Amino acid sequence: MQAYVYKSQRKQDTYVYLAKRDDFDAIPATLGAALAPFAFVLEVALTPERRLAQADAALVRANLAAHGFHLQLPPQPLAPVKIARIDGRDD
Repeated sequence: MQAYVYKSQRKQDTYVYLAKRDDFDAIPATLGAALAPFAFVLEVALTPERRLAQADAALVRANLAAHGFHLQLPPQPLAPVKIARIDGRDD
C-alpha cells in the first residue's frame, strides 16, 4: 500500500497520511481547516515489514483503508520529574 505524507504548515510536528496523493477531500472539513495548508513530505510503501518512526505502520494501513487518511500528532511531552533535595528543602 502506498501512502502520501503531508506536514501541516499550521500545527508543528503534525502529519497526515493519505491513501491517494493530494486527496484532501478524505480529511474531514473541520480537521482539514485546522491543519491546512499542507506541504508534501514523501511517498512511502507501507508493507507489513515497514517500520515508522512515530506511528504504528499497521494502524496507519488500517486507517488508510478504512478512512483514506491517518493523522499523526506530535508526541506528548514528558512530565517534569521533581527530585527531592538532600537537605529536605522544597524550593
